[in-house]
Amino acid sequence: MGTENNKLEYSRVDYTLLFLLFLLFIISLVAVYSASGQYFANDPYYFLKRQIVWYIIGVGIMVSIMFFDYELLENLALPFYTLGLILLVAVELFGTIRNGSQRWINLGGFMLQPSEFMKIFLLILLAGVINKWVKEKHELDFKTPPIVVIKLIAYTMPPFLLILKQPDLGTSLVIAAIMITMIFISGTSWKVLTLLAGFIVSVLGTLVYLHNYHFELFTKFIEPHQLERIYGWLSREEYASSYGFQLTEALKGIGAGQVSGRGLLEGVQSQSGRIPEVQTDFIFALIGEEFGFVGATLVISIYFIMIYRLIMIAIHCDNPFGTYLVTGVIGLFAFQIFQNIGMTIGLMPITGLALPFMSYGGSALLTNMIAMGIVMSVKYRTKQFMFD
Repeated sequence: MGTENNKLEYSRVDYTLLFLLFLLFIISLVAVYSASGQYFANDPYYFLKRQIVWYIIGVGIMVSIMFFDYELLENLALPFYTLGLILLVAVELFGTIRNGSQRWINLGGFMLQPSEFMKIFLLILLAGVINKWVKEKHELDFKTPPIVVIKLIAYTMPPFLLILKQPDLGTSLVIAAIMITMIFISGTSWKVLTLLAGFIVSVLGTLVYLHNYHFELFTKFIEPHQLERIYGWLSREEYASSYGFQLTEALKGIGAGQVSGRGLLEGVQSQSGRIPEVQTDFIFALIGEEFGFVGATLVISIYFIMIYRLIMIAIHCDNPFGTYLVTGVIGLFAFQIFQNIGMTIGLMPITGLALPFMSYGGSALLTNMIAMGIVMSVKYRTKQFMFD
């Protein structure tokens, strides 16, 4: 009997996801080690040692959350959300400024970035809002009323605006992506989705109009450095020596990698310092240059399989709240992966988003591990039936 129970326990763990995380962990360590060369010639293991520590802490947190009953998160959603808002206000009042942005709280040498954890807090809260309505209506095929969508938007706007003010456009867009994902999965009507899409398009259209005809008013909404990034994205060759420098050098590196890459530590662009922040935001450029098309394809393939596994876990979950949680995590990861790789190859403007499980950094990696821990908890507690 004990042996059967042990087998059941082991079968509830998603080993495919664990294996994919292990692959990303190995690739991340190799890439981060390579990135250390241009910054710390005397200590080539500087970033590597710290990344290993963050991964160890992250894995510990992920495993702990896996054995935690995720259904209890529904009652903790509002306190977590409130804590997140308090931390964001604290950043606004006495946060540390780096590279023109005020995003961090200095905790004795560790730079805490509350906006990263706010992603998880908001995701849990929005999943709870939808689940509460599902439990009350008792009819899963009924369209979500507009009031639920309004609640989702209302809960999203405070963190969105606080993060945008830091300014941190990338994380703000992630917050918006989580909200849109949750609205879509909530079962709302296509009319509401069309209205929401129309509103987004109208906002973008208004910004373009203000930029062309009322530039002074436009600058009240868009920070100068954000506008510079857009210029560098849309007119990369014209601003190759200024706003488009980072993207230009990244594309040179990826192009030089060709099929199999230049080799570990042999990247000209990556090792010379011509690609700023290569260990964080632009780590995909290093992979493309030093490991070529083969390495880049491997990374993208791992992400595709990971997203597929998350979708399967969401579909087979027997608890709506678990399904909403995993769907929110899918929106979180999918947008960050697309945005980071997209900005590296010129498909998207540069926003400073880290590549999940790959980029160097504590807060971002811990946030992703927490999100994966929630997914593991959902999978661990999903009842498996004979004919599934």
